[in-house]
Amino acid sequence: MSSPAESPPGAYQEFAKANQALVEDFLRQLPSSGRLEFTELMRMLAFGSDEQREKLRSLQERLYREHLALWGSLLGGGNDTVQDAAASGDHRFDAPEWSEVPFFRYLRQAYLLNARFLDELGELAPLHGHAKRRLQFVLRQFADAIAPTNFAATNPEVIKLASESGGESLSQGMKLLAADLARGRISMTDERTFEVGRNLAVTPGAVVLENEVMQLIQYAPSTRQVFERPLLIVPPFINKYYILDLQPENSFARYCVEQGFTTFIVSWRNTPPELGHLTWDDYVREGVLAPLDAVRAITGAGKVNTLGFCVGGTLLATALAVMAHKNDASVASLTLLASMLDFSETGDISVFVDREFVERAEQEFRSSGSMPGSRLAATFATLRANDLVWHFVINNYLKGREPKPFDLLYWNADGANLPGRLYAYYLRNMYLENNLRIPGKLESCGVPVDLRRIEVPAFVLATREDHIVPWKTAHLSAALLGGCSEFVLGASGHVAGIVNPAAKNRRHYWTNSTAAPDADAWFAGAVRQAGSWWPHWENWLREKSGNKQLAPPALGNARFSVIEPAPGRYVKEKLR
Repeated sequence: MSSPAESPPGAYQEFAKANQALVEDFLRQLPSSGRLEFTELMRMLAFGSDEQREKLRSLQERLYREHLALWGSLLGGGNDTVQDAAASGDHRFDAPEWSEVPFFRYLRQAYLLNARFLDELGELAPLHGHAKRRLQFVLRQFADAIAPTNFAATNPEVIKLASESGGESLSQGMKLLAADLARGRISMTDERTFEVGRNLAVTPGAVVLENEVMQLIQYAPSTRQVFERPLLIVPPFINKYYILDLQPENSFARYCVEQGFTTFIVSWRNTPPELGHLTWDDYVREGVLAPLDAVRAITGAGKVNTLGFCVGGTLLATALAVMAHKNDASVASLTLLASMLDFSETGDISVFVDREFVERAEQEFRSSGSMPGSRLAATFATLRANDLVWHFVINNYLKGREPKPFDLLYWNADGANLPGRLYAYYLRNMYLENNLRIPGKLESCGVPVDLRRIEVPAFVLATREDHIVPWKTAHLSAALLGGCSEFVLGASGHVAGIVNPAAKNRRHYWTNSTAAPDADAWFAGAVRQAGSWWPHWENWLREKSGNKQLAPPALGNARFSVIEPAPGRYVKEKLR
């Protein structure tokens, strides 16, 4: 392999400064209290009990011995002393130089030793509960940030490419970095490839209702006959709706239409600052109850099937509890996709949410103002930093390569601003205090919220690798509802596990016809099924959808006339 000295030294110096700044900026975004807990950890271990100091001393001595052995292995040409990273699914070190070139083999192994030390240091911390989890999260993020793969001078692939291109790869990387700094975020896909309304969100339909928080889209039927009861989909309001209507081959909305379901979907507005005063109740009224009224009026159906994804499911369940209190029986079924109703275990996102964090948010949005979607996106990216941060730092900035087209990542970057007051309410009452699960603890639209009063059949789906809605937490939702529920577990993560087209017959899912007291017991008796969960859900929904009838000849009606073709204006509004 070429030596790094063969590339222009000036380019390396400039790049090293930018590279270091990237890592420092990333670390500054981590929970500040977690960094304070690291300082407190060292104080407690240094001045704590004899047992604590002895454990720390033992851990340090083992690290010292392992590094001595690693040096000996390097000098003597011996075998590695740490398990190969690739063997554990870590693909950061897949390049052959990490194994074949002694210097880079040493860097890899030394880093893995140090990363393991940080992990075990977090385990050793005399902390409990939330404080310990937050510390472990910060230590893991720090370990990911300082990986030798993230720096131009210690990544053999970067050095080789810079040498072969005469430094052009570094120059191109600096241009991509400058463009992203101006954009305010890391580019994860070739955004020129996609356009909403051209090759994304293209299922035919029209906007038939519009208010200050959302547009309601009715999709055009594609079958001669449709089921009597329509389907209303409520997506998460922190993102654009078209995650469920990407390209024709992976559009969940199109699939629903093709199965004969008259399908409506809520398209949330990218909230401007002047609407930052809107509340959770405003979203319940204008984002769920108003669309339900329109769907019934347009279709003439006495009952409507409903589906909520992520926080859209939380909002939908709140609305259905309000309806139940008022003895409104116009909903036939509820589907929850990767949603939480019980927030007792929320995964790594919980490290950001403590009382101080929530009170700051409440103070910031006391009167009005919108919560920037870019801030939310940056927070969620840290939960999978190696995939959603460092992979693109290496590919884009260190190697100077533009990211490849990927519709899911295009959508991921196309976020939406939220009303600040809604955001603060959601943090306190769901994440911090977990009030929704307690009957009557919350009020919405002037009535107490009791999820037990939702007595319609429910289909509750979670995904096994979800880092935003842990599947065992999603499993708790079924027990909170008053009706008969079916729980299904899909493969993959929060988005890829949901957007799993039936036609591709990929992945798998688990079912269990027997109710179980907890998630582990449910999984122990579950049966693995091949392919997508979509057809399984479709069969479940058919039984709740009534008889077949001729498809309507036009969209909307006299009261709810067509406003504009789908996908509508709201979804095209970009973050300010």
